Amino acid sequence: MAETISKSITLAAAAALLAAAAASARADTVLVALDRKVKLVDGVTTVVQNPKPDAVAIVDLSANPPRVTATIENLPVSVVGPPSSAALTPDGSLALVTANMKIDPADSRKQAADNKLTIIDMTATPPKAVATLETGLGPAGLAINAAGTLAIVANRNEGSVSVFSIAGKTVAPVAKLTIGPPASGPSGVVITPDGKRALVSRDGDNKITMLSIDGTAVTLANRDINAGLRPYGIDMARNGQMAVVANIGIGAGDSDTISVIDMSLTPPRVTDTISVGQTPEGMAMSPDGQYAAAVVMSGSNKAATSPFHAPKGRLVVFKASGGKLTKVDEAPIGRWSQGAVFSSDNRTVLVGNMVEEEAQVLKFDGVKLSDEGVRLKFEGGPASFGVRPHAR
Repeated sequence: MAETISKSITLAAAAALLAAAAASARADTVLVALDRKVKLVDGVTTVVQNPKPDAVAIVDLSANPPRVTATIENLPVSVVGPPSSAALTPDGSLALVTANMKIDPADSRKQAADNKLTIIDMTATPPKAVATLETGLGPAGLAINAAGTLAIVANRNEGSVSVFSIAGKTVAPVAKLTIGPPASGPSGVVITPDGKRALVSRDGDNKITMLSIDGTAVTLANRDINAGLRPYGIDMARNGQMAVVANIGIGAGDSDTISVIDMSLTPPRVTDTISVGQTPEGMAMSPDGQYAAAVVMSGSNKAATSPFHAPKGRLVVFKASGGKLTKVDEAPIGRWSQGAVFSSDNRTVLVGNMVEEEAQVLKFDGVKLSDEGVRLKFEGGPASFGVRPHAR
């Protein structure tokens, strides 16, 4: 009898370990939006003639080394907007991806604003697109709430956000809310873990708008936060106590900033702003909320003849505590780099290098960043990363 009980306990423990491993793997699933329409040519974003259609790659960040597990072809995406244009539902069963720009039907040398939100069934083998919905003009950043019932999309070209309900595998439009004039440029979105508030960065008029959420009803909270020049990429700690925003500036060679928004205060407000160098494009907070990473272009996106050009960008990691950021370490990255994401154990950081068409894998031990030379190669530039809400 004792032997039977012992075997039962052993089997139960093994099952628990397998379940935990599976949950960890799901938490470390990363969507990578691959923009194949444009390339950076000597500092100029140039439309590719007759490009292969855009795609979305799926990366398992829990593997050692991380690996690409699938690629979904012919799925519209865009590098325009902050690198937060993809997201997974909390259970990992669905993925949502926006497309801010498309090739202009009237002139193949130019881009025009798109209005597409693609729904991907992640449970299919292989994962596949199952629906395409319309958003406002120029959809950019998006966020899904922790309950997996609501998505908010920032419409960069019309000063609004689109709200969608999520029920099982059905995503449906609910409403569109104007938050500013068309030129206000709504860019990034984050939703608090309790699902009651959201922040939307507006790089067109230097504001961050707070929204109130009640079920699927999204309204203005009558609170605009002022961080820095052109707030853009934005992320929030898993506990909802802090948000970080990248203020990308105007790209004229001056050092730009990142800011902390203390969400524990009433009302929430900026409590710290730090200079990080030219063009901090993406922001990522570690799942434990202890660290924030800024993807800084540092002039790597400028022409070689520019006095502000640099051959590499930088990933800069900060300790986040008490409404303040303290620099921990930095490491060189690629050129025209976009987003970053931490693994669920906070020890790996993935960075998207557009020019090199690769994801760079960095290790982080809480003190030092290290580059062991691991790269995930793509056909197309990694314009954006997407993860589950509670895997941020």
